[in-house]
Amino acid sequence: MTLTTEQFTSQTHTNAVQTILSTLTDTHQFDLSQIKTDAESLEHWGKDWTKHFAAAAAAIVFPKTTEQVQAIVLLANEHNVVLTPSGGRTGLSAGAVAANGEIVVSMDKMNQIGQFYPADRMVEIEAGVVTEQLQQFAESKDLYYPVDFASAGSSQMGGNIGTNAGGIKVIRYGMTRQWIMGLTVVTGKGDILHLNRGMVKNATGYDLRQLFIGAEGTLGLVTHAQIKLERQPQDLNVMVLGMDNFNDVMNVLSAFQAQIDLTAFEFFDDVAVDKLMAHGQVQEPFESRTKFYTLLEFEAPYEPIMEKAMAIFEQCMEEGWVVDGVMSQSLSQAAELWKLREYISETISVFTPYKNDVSVLISYVPEFIAEIDAIVSSNYPDFEVCWFGHIGDGNLHLNILKPENMSKDDFFAECQIVNKYVFETVQKYGGSVSAEHGVGMTKKPYLQYSRSETEIDYLREVKKVFDPNNIMNRGKIFDM
Repeated sequence: MTLTTEQFTSQTHTNAVQTILSTLTDTHQFDLSQIKTDAESLEHWGKDWTKHFAAAAAAIVFPKTTEQVQAIVLLANEHNVVLTPSGGRTGLSAGAVAANGEIVVSMDKMNQIGQFYPADRMVEIEAGVVTEQLQQFAESKDLYYPVDFASAGSSQMGGNIGTNAGGIKVIRYGMTRQWIMGLTVVTGKGDILHLNRGMVKNATGYDLRQLFIGAEGTLGLVTHAQIKLERQPQDLNVMVLGMDNFNDVMNVLSAFQAQIDLTAFEFFDDVAVDKLMAHGQVQEPFESRTKFYTLLEFEAPYEPIMEKAMAIFEQCMEEGWVVDGVMSQSLSQAAELWKLREYISETISVFTPYKNDVSVLISYVPEFIAEIDAIVSSNYPDFEVCWFGHIGDGNLHLNILKPENMSKDDFFAECQIVNKYVFETVQKYGGSVSAEHGVGMTKKPYLQYSRSETEIDYLREVKKVFDPNNIMNRGKIFDM
């Protein structure tokens, strides 16, 4: 029997994968627990939280050292097999989806916290360390790792670095990028690079570390990182305020920022509150129902700061910006108020939302939201829209909720039609089509709305330097 080209290619690929796996066990000290090829494992480790792409991984490998990662990359180059990096798989852009027979490189077994440098307030970690694990270590040293989000209990630091993760504290502490003092990476060529080595001052040419932060594993694999830590915040207080006009949300933000250093300024709308109340896990923040809500957090270790916050709140009430509000009186009440924001994603997940994670300059947020609302309501008058996000840094989450009587496939197909109009509006305001979840495969068709063709050409040339055979997370961010 003569094999077709497709059958021959498939068999060639299968043989190449098997050769790589055999070489890892025979030559590079991989044990049986470090390789999985059963269907359940391929499905579990072959995808992230994205619902648009089916997993089709060829194998899952679990290196324990940088040298084992290097061995995988060198063999992948030799046999022309694509690698997909895998962390906590909490991303929403399909950056960790192995959809075309890739070998998934999971960092689950590289999860150790290494040396701590007290004078530098810095710690070395492996890429598989879970975000919450790092936060707890920092707390044990009376320090603080401030990059925080709902998936902190399962997301891994390697993935956070790969997507330059943001979250709820960006207004005060910045993105993941601000906390990475050094990286150890294995490039797409298979070279091991130690980048910046934790130094604050290092004026010796290009900072290659920054290229790998946000690269989504397309240039190579991060194996270790040096992470800067911060002093712990003191006496955090939380306010939840209700407004009926979106411009008043921005007025409140300006009023507080003018006098107080906020650690968070979050936003959600009445649709989110309706779903939260129906779900029954959180309580109404106050008796009044309003169109928009903000949650703001600030440190108040001294009484004058608290007095200033109360004075600003009273000013906002007098101006008519705020309809009602509540402030935490204890740490437990602050945690309860935070649930109003943190539980939104989980609560609306039953509606199979079509999500867009975008950002614009804070100054443009009111006009931007008004235009997007008009686009969605005119195209989909029967669809319910839920807004929330980190409005203090210009990051908005647009969630279109699926009607109960509509299939998921039909719903996503409908929503993708309006994407063009949404992203044209993002482009109009000079914004980003992906604020904090990366590009992956879901945002790849829309990258040109945030990056010029010339920029994208430069990105491709950078990738060729680090990954000339295009074996690192092929098909993510852009096509070669």
